[in-house]
Amino acid sequence: MQTHLLGSPRIGRHRELKKACEQYWSGKTSLNELLETGKNISLQNWKLQQEAGIDLIPCNDFSFYDQVLDMTLTVGAIPERYQEVAARKSTSELDLYFAMARGYQKDDLDITAMEMTKWFDTNYHYIVPEFQKNQPFRLFSQKIITEFISAKQAGVNAKPVIIGPLTYLLLGKEKEGGFDKLDLIHHLLPVYIEIVKELENQGAQWIQFDEPFLGLDLTEKAKEIYQSVYSELRTQFPDLKFIVATYFEGLKDNLSLAASLPVDVLHIDLVRSPEQLDEVLHAIPQTLSLSLGVVDGRNIWKNDFERSLGIIEKAVNTIGSDRVFIAPSCSLLHSPFDLDLETNENTLSPEIKQWMAFAKQKVHEVVALKKLAAGKADYQALQQFAENKKAIDNRKISSLIHNQAVKDRVDITTENDAQRKSPFSIRKENQQNVLQLPLFPTTTIGSFPQTKEVRAWRSKFKKGELTAEQYDDLLKKETERTIRWQEEIGIDVLVHGEFERNDMVEYFGEQLAGFAFTQNGWVQSYGSRCVKPPVIYGDVHRPHPMTVYWSQYAQSLTQKWVKGMLTGPVTILQWSFVRDDQPRSVTCKQIALAIRDEVNDLEKAGIRIIQIDEPAIREGLPLRRSEWQQYLEWAVEAFRISASGVEDTTQIHTHMCYSEFNDIIQNIADMDADVITIECSRSQMELLQAFADFKYPNEIGPGVYDIHSPRVPSKEEMIHLLRKAQAVIPAQQLWVNPDCGLKTRHWDETEKALIAMVEASREAAAAYVLQES
Repeated sequence: MQTHLLGSPRIGRHRELKKACEQYWSGKTSLNELLETGKNISLQNWKLQQEAGIDLIPCNDFSFYDQVLDMTLTVGAIPERYQEVAARKSTSELDLYFAMARGYQKDDLDITAMEMTKWFDTNYHYIVPEFQKNQPFRLFSQKIITEFISAKQAGVNAKPVIIGPLTYLLLGKEKEGGFDKLDLIHHLLPVYIEIVKELENQGAQWIQFDEPFLGLDLTEKAKEIYQSVYSELRTQFPDLKFIVATYFEGLKDNLSLAASLPVDVLHIDLVRSPEQLDEVLHAIPQTLSLSLGVVDGRNIWKNDFERSLGIIEKAVNTIGSDRVFIAPSCSLLHSPFDLDLETNENTLSPEIKQWMAFAKQKVHEVVALKKLAAGKADYQALQQFAENKKAIDNRKISSLIHNQAVKDRVDITTENDAQRKSPFSIRKENQQNVLQLPLFPTTTIGSFPQTKEVRAWRSKFKKGELTAEQYDDLLKKETERTIRWQEEIGIDVLVHGEFERNDMVEYFGEQLAGFAFTQNGWVQSYGSRCVKPPVIYGDVHRPHPMTVYWSQYAQSLTQKWVKGMLTGPVTILQWSFVRDDQPRSVTCKQIALAIRDEVNDLEKAGIRIIQIDEPAIREGLPLRRSEWQQYLEWAVEAFRISASGVEDTTQIHTHMCYSEFNDIIQNIADMDADVITIECSRSQMELLQAFADFKYPNEIGPGVYDIHSPRVPSKEEMIHLLRKAQAVIPAQQLWVNPDCGLKTRHWDETEKALIAMVEASREAAAAYVLQES
């Protein structure tokens, strides 16, 4: 048996990558210093695995922003709008790379960023490749080769990890009509062959191709291309050992295809799809080894050694130990770095901590499983096995987990709890009578910039360096300043800015029973953006109001309406590490009932507009279409439960970002939010077409500027996007807003962009009135 990893976390033990990138972007450090940070993180990851005893250690799993963007730069698929950036003598390869990820606004150039969307059903975002008809490819970046050479020089038995050619094309988007992106394989494959040839010349023996699309619904054309591509790679490289890695879903109807590929090892995810093992074992030929993804790469729970050893034993008994590899289910990119950093028992109790494993611990779990399965366990492995069994048994019977009152409330929930009192047509009229909003009303998605001062206040408060009264006073002043500024520039529906909140999920989890928290459980969301997901370990309920105090305070400062801001049940579920001992649907309904209580309390406190954000509802879709409906039924029901306890005059908003809506537009309509705000600017309003084709009945706020980029759009740019929106959505249904919350932006760019946004709204409204008259 051999052990390997599909990939490691790349942000560093203490988020070194985040800090280094942001300092470089702000001009505080040099390119060489940034590159050195990247090298050190990779070296630390390699050495950790090497010392633990991992046999095949991945390289090229490090990225300064995103692994898909890395591949785009590697194969030279650089959109034409960046050519002038690339041509500048002062532009390094990494500067071009960051321009593609973040946009470029410098001197006389103003270039938008590439589109970003979710990586399958995770909360990680990737940069979407852009393809033109007859798209040329060429070997542009040597990153894959240089990282392998670095690992080799460090004495590491490195296995380059490369996004497979089919998955790379399927992740991209055609930017013009008249062609199928899969036809680009004829231009792309020669570049892959060139890369692999150079790796072979440098001494590589193993190469891992990530092909998660083998777990998704594939066309017959895609299946045929899979066969031809890997047949060509095998012909070109008969002596190299290839691993094809699938994850996030089972192979199912693609099993015969995957098993017939001329590769050496097939990796399968036995955490997300354990039921596939028997079928896979009997389908693979004798020439194919099997990598068992038994350690969960996406959650923080300790591996159940007894269960995993049973899986490994079954595989060994069927195909022999020499054809079995042991691995995590997917890259550990989605896991926090090291549980040993959790030293504060007030944050994470010892009982809950003993149930958990982060990336470092998962590496050791993989090695221990190999020793135990091979019958070569040393004292350390046997001790680890005993501690593992004790922790698994303790979790099953712990009184921390179960709350009968919560279970009973879920059981008595009825269909009526998920229904508003009146249909939208009646609610709309009642709401307008109360709210008196203008044509093209302006608002923001919720958060405003959290400056270093705001973050410092929170840190000092947690350390006891500020009293609760002092902290409260500082936040009130910042909230009032933000309210006054919004009034000054003319925003119609205000927000309080969320300065008291650390994260849109963590903030609520900290106030809900059944959640635990970490000090350093950071995972990458995109680029330098890291999140620290809460841990749902038990039954969830709301012991006390969570947001009423700040919403009520903000509303007391102004005659304009202030939105109450909440995170929805599906998003709290998706963006947390979720308990795995009951169905996710049950946990989601528990959260929905807690949010319902908060919505009702906000209404009682005089808040007439309440936003329940659900940016994660699309990413929660199962990867197989045949399983969508079951998920959508309970996800939509959970949102409606959270929103349906209010009067008709209370306007419910929701927000979604980075979603393809066409295939779930009916379900979005079924959510029955009065207003939905969506990300639209990076796609140039493409996403809005789904709402137009469907004749979406409720109100819509298509984002008119991209908050994930530091560039400031012009008023004219936003007017252009509003006109595109008006072409497909009736003006009476349109709101004007940014793509997402402004927490991660700076005040100077935020002020310029929102002033331009309000001006664009007013001009668009005036032009519409003039046109109608």
